[in-house]
Amino acid sequence: MAKLALPRIGSILEQRQNRIEDNLGMAQNLKRESEADAKAYEAAIVEAREQARSSIQLAIKEMSEQSQRRQSELNDRLVAELKSAEERIGEAKKKAMSNISETAEDIVLDAAESLIGVAPSKDSIRSAVLNKLNERLEG
Repeated sequence: MAKLALPRIGSILEQRQNRIEDNLGMAQNLKRESEADAKAYEAAIVEAREQARSSIQLAIKEMSEQSQRRQSELNDRLVAELKSAEERIGEAKKKAMSNISETAEDIVLDAAESLIGVAPSKDSIRSAVLNKLNERLEG
């Protein structure tokens, strides 16, 4: 009986050993595949982060350029409005000075006639009034 059972037990042990070795080999292959997949996953994450960083930098650059362009347009518009306002102020000042000059000439003429009884020439009054107004504006 030992002669029949021993070879059979040996055969069963050998089959088990072969299955164990096959399973270990398969496990080793699966381990290598999972390590390769993990490396590929890590590389994909690094690439995705780099793409995100690049996209963010591009967006920041575009927003900065757009902001500068808008700032420049606003600056140009404000400069034009300021220039227009200065021109209107200058025109209003000239008109006011003209009105003041005419009014002052009339007052001086009336005062001179009332005080000394003689009416000076309009040219001399205009020259005197303009000189005084210019002195006031410069001083």
